[in-house]
Amino acid sequence: MLVLGSVILNSGGAVAQFPALALRPGDLRTEYLANPIGIDVSIPRLSWKLRSTARDVSQAAFQVQVTTDESALFGTDLVWDSGRVTSDQSIHVPYEGVALASRVRYFWRVRVWTGDEAPSDWSEPAYWEMGLLRPDDWQAEWIGPGWEEDLSVSNPAPLMRRRFVSSGRVSSARIYATSHGLYELYLNGTRVGDRLFTPGFTSYKKRLQYQTYDVTELIATGANVLGARLGDGWYRGFMGSSGDRNVYGANLALFTQLEITYTDGRTEVIATDDDWKAARGSVLSSDIYNGETQDAQLEPEGWSEVGYDDASWGRVATSDPSSARLVADVAPPVRRTEQITPIELRPSASGGSIVDMGENIVGWVRLRVRGEAGDTIVLRYAEALDDTGELYTANLRDAAQTDSYTLRGDPEEFFEPHFTFHGFRYVAIEGYRGELDANDVTGIVVHSDLENTGSFETSDAAINQLQANIVRSQRGNFLDIPTDCPQRDERLGWTGDAQLFGPTACFNMGASGFFTKWLRDLAADQRVDGAVPWVVPDVLGPRTSDGEVEPAGAAGWGDAAVIVPWTIYVRYGDVRILEEQYDSMRRWVDYATTEAGSNLIWETGFQFGDWLPARGRSTRTDLIATAYLARSSDILSRAAMVLGRVDDAREYRDLFESVRKAFGKQFVTFSGGLREPTQTAYVLAVQFGLMPTAMIPDTVRRLADDIRERGTHLSTGFLGTPYINDVLTDHGYAQLAYSLLLQDSYPSWLYPISQGATTMWESWDGIRDGVFGDPLLNSFNHYALGAVGDWMYRTIGGIRPDPERPAYKHAWIAPVPDDRLRYAKTTLETMYGTLRVDWGKDTTAFTLNTEVPPNSSASVRLPGTRVEDVLESEARIEIKPGIRSFRQDGDDVVVEIGSGRYRFAYSISPEGILSDQGGQSEPRPFPITMVMGAILALFLWGASVVTGKQ
Repeated sequence: MLVLGSVILNSGGAVAQFPALALRPGDLRTEYLANPIGIDVSIPRLSWKLRSTARDVSQAAFQVQVTTDESALFGTDLVWDSGRVTSDQSIHVPYEGVALASRVRYFWRVRVWTGDEAPSDWSEPAYWEMGLLRPDDWQAEWIGPGWEEDLSVSNPAPLMRRRFVSSGRVSSARIYATSHGLYELYLNGTRVGDRLFTPGFTSYKKRLQYQTYDVTELIATGANVLGARLGDGWYRGFMGSSGDRNVYGANLALFTQLEITYTDGRTEVIATDDDWKAARGSVLSSDIYNGETQDAQLEPEGWSEVGYDDASWGRVATSDPSSARLVADVAPPVRRTEQITPIELRPSASGGSIVDMGENIVGWVRLRVRGEAGDTIVLRYAEALDDTGELYTANLRDAAQTDSYTLRGDPEEFFEPHFTFHGFRYVAIEGYRGELDANDVTGIVVHSDLENTGSFETSDAAINQLQANIVRSQRGNFLDIPTDCPQRDERLGWTGDAQLFGPTACFNMGASGFFTKWLRDLAADQRVDGAVPWVVPDVLGPRTSDGEVEPAGAAGWGDAAVIVPWTIYVRYGDVRILEEQYDSMRRWVDYATTEAGSNLIWETGFQFGDWLPARGRSTRTDLIATAYLARSSDILSRAAMVLGRVDDAREYRDLFESVRKAFGKQFVTFSGGLREPTQTAYVLAVQFGLMPTAMIPDTVRRLADDIRERGTHLSTGFLGTPYINDVLTDHGYAQLAYSLLLQDSYPSWLYPISQGATTMWESWDGIRDGVFGDPLLNSFNHYALGAVGDWMYRTIGGIRPDPERPAYKHAWIAPVPDDRLRYAKTTLETMYGTLRVDWGKDTTAFTLNTEVPPNSSASVRLPGTRVEDVLESEARIEIKPGIRSFRQDGDDVVVEIGSGRYRFAYSISPEGILSDQGGQSEPRPFPITMVMGAILALFLWGASVVTGKQ
């Protein structure tokens, strides 16, 4: 069934009347968020979506009204009225009213015009609320426990509390909170909010986030208690594989204020100061890597409630102010998002039980137990079992991933940790004297609660499982920062992994705010010379000892400074991210240019290169580094043009051309090959635009030949893998790209699935022939190789962004089908609304259904057909509402469409729609004219290298 304007087109062609919905803006967002509180953006950006079932709906004008009084939206007491603005802009519209004030809630609404007719109805009101914008808005002091600690180990998590009296009817109440270490807040015995691992992981010495909570409903009339529990977290726990502690500081501290506004207009502030009290609780130790130890017997019952007697508690110690700038958080919070029931619980040969959750997840288990006071239960977490059926833990390296719980002796008790998380599928539970069943163990999944924006499904179950594994790895590793892995003694924000996976991440989830927060830390931790750390936040450096490698400045990793902002711009139309990060982007490219020297070949410093290539097929690091210098120069030039920095755009375009020429002299042979004939070398040279145009067909043929010689297997690592299928598809080898994707023997994307994987592996050979790979490099939840998901969405699914009209203001709908798939269904929730592509084929017909959201457009490429053979909604294709134009483009038909829903159909030959130019086992001979043309092109290229005019 297909909705077309005011009718429904049924699959059989019958038409039924259907009233078109009235045009009205909806899904109002401020800085990507729905009704946020506590933001500190001085000029917030407003976005909305148009809702209409009609075709070819475009916004011609808009009007935004903003007030501090919701009822005034219908009056004249406004802080901004844009008036009628002739513009099709419906995303990132900047607020242009009076200066915004701390703590104030602003309500807004919007209406639009699609032509000269009357405007739409007003949207439902939305709001944003400002946080604390000035340093003098804070009255809190930094406080921590007043006792001595052994800073070489994890110490008991302190509890702190403060009594206060509410002296009237409360109109509103807000808590603004941050800490050194992690914090949990409680008000009158109730945990405040559902955020985990607050205040989040940032470059703590430079940027420290605070959170805002609406606690109006938790304030009681009369006596109240505000409480907090602190944990080591990333601030002072073990970080990095060297076993360092106290990376950012040695002492935990809380910095919080509760602001109450009464109905009579009075305000009251309860802030952290020396009136608070502190004591130790049940959490004896907590560590991100090692886990948490609790003794429930030591938890003061009711400690955060009014009736508790805290006479035995000690005073807190105040400390010096933090040197970091306090900033409101911008990324979605970490939350519990899912509960999973085990698929198996069985006895362990070593005693106790082993629980199989059925999938590799990140979080912990909630355990329900009964037993005697003093009984201790130990939970050990792992991703795999060894050949004896016991936990495989060698790949955890020095991370213990162990929780322990000592029972209080209640009739029924529940255990969950507070300040740790684990990457696991299996849990060994030891020390429990009762009988466990599956209902006693619940898997708690935690991650940054990003909105799910994409869906992807095909007729092939293995590809669908690959997509599920990619999403699960993204979910598990997007835990406040984009980590490389969630289980071993690492869990760091590796820059290379993030830049490779960014495009895939933006298909699966709304990743704009998540990456915005992380990029600000990247810029904060960037070195003075422009070098970007290997990990962000930078817990590895700088290192100054003799012989140590400086953990910054590696090509493909530092390029995250340029590639990730550009990805966010293209996928979300976010010009501000380019503005904010531009200095960082430029400093990285200037650093890399300096390292490359006068010949522009980057041969200096430590390089990761094509990390973990299949079968150990390494590629020269100078080729890779030089290629990435060209790549980032190219992107920086484009970003400068977007920002109107014409001189910079010209400068970095010239740099790109110079690096391109240097690359050709150094690495390209006169015959059109590469002096480094690896798959990754071929892929980067073509994908980054470094090969002379005439040589590209031969270069890709060599790549295809290498793949076939390896039995249709890839040999790429982290840097080559994301682009290999694009190079094949874009240059006539789509079937070979599909063959790579569908390969299920080692090394391939589907090989781990054949071994039972439910997440992406770090290494192609994580388990091979029943033997585990190198435990130092063997994470079973590592999203980098999942970067193929971007190709899957764009090529199989057919949804392709247009960098010239970002945020899918215009999209390319261009699936590349393969006869081994019967259908693919893909959706993406863009900034404008739902973009959908649903294609299917059999031996005689191809159909493509698509939906384009209002205020956007698309170019639909229909493969392997003629204009006269295409039907749209059961009729010959013609210019009509929604169909703006159509044309024959080689063997394909291209149709320009506006918003709405469309159904294209046409007959196909028994041979199918597509075939590879190199699909046969032996390369087909070139026609003599092509041979002569290639010889002439090579001669001219050689002459240009000699004369320097390439």
